[in-house]
Amino acid sequence: MSYVIDRRLNGKNKSTVNRQRFLRRYRDHIKKAVEEAVSRRSIMDMEHGEQISIPGRDIDEPVLHHGRGGKQTIVHPGNKEFTAGEHIARPQGGGGGGGRGKAGNSGDGMDDFVFQITQEEFLEFMFEDLELPNLVKRHITGADTFKNVRAGVASEGNPSRINIVRTLRSAHARRIALTGSSRALLREAQKELERLRVEEPDNFTDIQEVEQEIVRLKARINRLPFLDTFDLKYNLLIKQPNPSSKAVMFCLMDVSGSMTQATKDIAKRFFILLYLFLKRNYDRIEVVFIRHHTSAREVDEEEFFYSRETGGTIVSSALKLMQEIMAERYPASDWNIYAAQASDGDNWNDDSPICRDILTKQIMPHVQYYTYVEITPREHQALWYEYERIGDAFPDTFAQQQLVSAGDIYPVFRELFQRRLAT
Repeated sequence: MSYVIDRRLNGKNKSTVNRQRFLRRYRDHIKKAVEEAVSRRSIMDMEHGEQISIPGRDIDEPVLHHGRGGKQTIVHPGNKEFTAGEHIARPQGGGGGGGRGKAGNSGDGMDDFVFQITQEEFLEFMFEDLELPNLVKRHITGADTFKNVRAGVASEGNPSRINIVRTLRSAHARRIALTGSSRALLREAQKELERLRVEEPDNFTDIQEVEQEIVRLKARINRLPFLDTFDLKYNLLIKQPNPSSKAVMFCLMDVSGSMTQATKDIAKRFFILLYLFLKRNYDRIEVVFIRHHTSAREVDEEEFFYSRETGGTIVSSALKLMQEIMAERYPASDWNIYAAQASDGDNWNDDSPICRDILTKQIMPHVQYYTYVEITPREHQALWYEYERIGDAFPDTFAQQQLVSAGDIYPVFRELFQRRLAT
């Protein structure tokens, strides 16, 4: 049997290169495992790594080998149990592989291949091809970052940034310029010396004078320093403004009495997924947490996810607070404003039209994207239908989805924040 061996050079960090190649090859298996992990994990374990299992049949490598040449005659023994075209049943018990089933005395197989992906790899697969829609760059006075960029060469600078090639080139040009006339005289003197030695070998006086002139010219040329401070050249670095997209995400969660513990858990899972996505993919983004029942309050991350406060339901209180915070701290001319709202859809009857009015007139004209997820297995109520009217008025910046169980969180999240092709 012949084996084909790949002897191409690999990078210094061979394990990293091979691991990335492996992850690309089994991307479909890993993405499926990540989706299943998101739906079954607890809130505290949302960002940890994951153990991936790949069936043994999917990791078989193709093998190249020589077939047997020539004509061959093979006699197969007959049987009394099977006829042509008959299906053979799979052996029962052990031998199926994968470590499942009862012990058996026949058959063979291969266990599933199991490996662990890191937290960073888990998040990379989880948030692949996701982004905040409609993100644009807005200038923030005094908040720009700077990056050092190359800007040619300079005659002064830090010794650690000396440009050796430019320095030697400058020194060589200086020596040519300052010794050009002396070198020309030296060449003429050397030619004259050769002529005298050939044509007038007995003219010792003239030969000696020419030799002395050659020595004098060489000494003049050699007195010129090989490298002078004038020749030193340094790589010039300047600070270039690096404007970045500053964004704020408003997280509005309903914690009223109609929200059961299971419903609140689904809402928290959704917001934790959103929070991980924002912190991993965007450096300069702020998150504003708002909890509401009959009244709304801005809270910190700890209280947003773990407070047990509850009450009635007036959704417009959260929208009014969001509008006040926008006007006070996040002007739309400077910030990319986003919002994500989660509720079970229950609201005080007369409040849903007020919500639509606040969103339509005071919030939607200033935000880049607003998402609403309703967590309920029941029929939609007035708030959902009022929000549908907002979606009709702002089709590019408003989206709403329904969540029934924890298994719906990740697919809905990907649909809301799927990367869109530029138009």
